[in-house]
Amino acid sequence: MKIYNSIIVLAAALFCYLLSVLGSGCAQIGMPTGGPRDTTPPVLLNATPPNKTLHFTGNKIVLTFDEYVHLQDLQKDLLVAPEPKIIPNVNSKLKTVTIKIRDTLQPNTTYSFQFGNAIQDINENNPLHNFTYVFSTGSYIDSLTFNGSVILAETGKPDSTLIAMLYKNPDDSAVYKEKPRYVARLDSSGNFHFKNLAGGTYHLYALKDVSGQKTYNNPSQLFGFADSAIHISTEVSPVKLYAYSQNEYVKPPTKPAAPVKKGAEKVLKYNTAATGGSQDLLSPLTINFAVPLKNFDSSKIKLTDTLFNPLQSAEISLDTTQKVITIRNSWAPDTKYKLVIDKDFAADTLGDELLKSDTIKFTTKRENEYGSIQLFFKNLDKIAHPVLQFVKDNKVVDSFKLTSPTFSRKLFEPGDYELRILNDENDNGTWDPGNYQLKKQPEIVTPIPKKLNIRGDWSNEADVIL
Repeated sequence: MKIYNSIIVLAAALFCYLLSVLGSGCAQIGMPTGGPRDTTPPVLLNATPPNKTLHFTGNKIVLTFDEYVHLQDLQKDLLVAPEPKIIPNVNSKLKTVTIKIRDTLQPNTTYSFQFGNAIQDINENNPLHNFTYVFSTGSYIDSLTFNGSVILAETGKPDSTLIAMLYKNPDDSAVYKEKPRYVARLDSSGNFHFKNLAGGTYHLYALKDVSGQKTYNNPSQLFGFADSAIHISTEVSPVKLYAYSQNEYVKPPTKPAAPVKKGAEKVLKYNTAATGGSQDLLSPLTINFAVPLKNFDSSKIKLTDTLFNPLQSAEISLDTTQKVITIRNSWAPDTKYKLVIDKDFAADTLGDELLKSDTIKFTTKRENEYGSIQLFFKNLDKIAHPVLQFVKDNKVVDSFKLTSPTFSRKLFEPGDYELRILNDENDNGTWDPGNYQLKKQPEIVTPIPKKLNIRGDWSNEADVIL
């Protein structure tokens, strides 16, 4: 009987196998495949104590969700207000997030824990957007709000990585020494929204908080400040801040080059974009050196025509870094030039020199390689000292002081440009940052939304409405 049953089982198994090979297999138990992707964020099922609890006296909060969760970028996303001296412990386990308060709570105070996008489900990392837990140690929840925006003064654009900060301390040094009372993030448009505020007088700042200290401790940080105190009440007008970096980042000095081994040839090396190529009609010719020069003699560099006749109009100079020689000249289009460099024109600080005199040959571009432009500005009178900036790859490549609503240039380098208008208050032709110690706001730049495409050998015209 046992042998008979075994034969029946083997036969059934072989039958299923043959059917599966032919495309009609036996039913199997397994996980379903395919289907729509889970895009639903976690849902809060319970909070202990409940959200918006009054007369809060504990030190532990447990948040329970409908699925397994984890915390992502908590240090960056979590904002606690008022800002505690001791950061709370926050961790996740299975379907819960637990907050352990380690600071002494102030009486009659509303506290909020703003998680940003930190709480996410485990499977698909769907964030619970801008979840906030609020409680009060007093008999009511503070409910005042305050809105505003922050714009980068140098570009006129927002930067969502900055934060807005409110201080109760009126001392100017508070932003250096203390953490703020309240903190709010910026959205993609540069707007901030403070909620659950207590009424009173505050001082408003903006900061790119790279260190996480929430204090202004480096003049290279992006920073902005309001000219006057903010009085928070039932109705408060929005405030716009203009952030700036007072000091640009200075690249640390590179290590000196290793000494050249005995017998190795020491040759002064340089490069220039015009070598064997074409020279821009609108720019000077530059020669760049990796190592600063010394004993530079400009009389031993000559710009000449093809017959080696020197051009007296050329101006030759060495910049303050001692690493860039600039040759300025009124270039004729589609013309051949030579730059003759004597062997002993200079040596660099390592003692390297040219082995022999050198000649750089180049040809200037033709006029039809450029486009002409004419721009007609409307509402230009709204800006007291307008300077037109042409921007490529987030870098100002050219700028012109505007003296009338019409701007024109016969020759302009083709390409796509972003346009900005600088209100150049001190008429020095460049953007100037603010200074908090002097209570000086930065100069403001207004971006033009539509890019300008300049085509070569083409008359390019556009209306610009400010």
